[in-house]
Amino acid sequence: MITKKTLVLGASLKPIRYSFLAINRLVQKKHPVVALGLRAGVVAGVPVDTGFPDYEAVDTVTLYLNAINQKPYYEYLIGLKPRRIIFNPGTENPEFYRLLEQANIEIDNACTLVLLSTNTY
Repeated sequence: MITKKTLVLGASLKPIRYSFLAINRLVQKKHPVVALGLRAGVVAGVPVDTGFPDYEAVDTVTLYLNAINQKPYYEYLIGLKPRRIIFNPGTENPEFYRLLEQANIEIDNACTLVLLSTNTY
């Protein structure tokens, strides 16, 4: 199995949130995970950072922020140079798609939890 270092953006410390579940599933599937949220903490052994950390070698970003809340992260995410960004349901953002296309970053409108459960991540 190929592992893909994943940044979960919009990480929540609340177990009912999809980002919380995604971190847990990524860890279960042995993908290296970094997480970024509004509040620092730990989910499934993964530290949840705040701000704009300088992560290296991020393959995939999975978004759990709506389009309005993504705006402050446009330049940051493009600067990380991920291979792809997954727009989970409710995070669709045509404005950001255009910027990502210009930066040659793959756009995937999908659900990370479904991709992981069907082994198509």
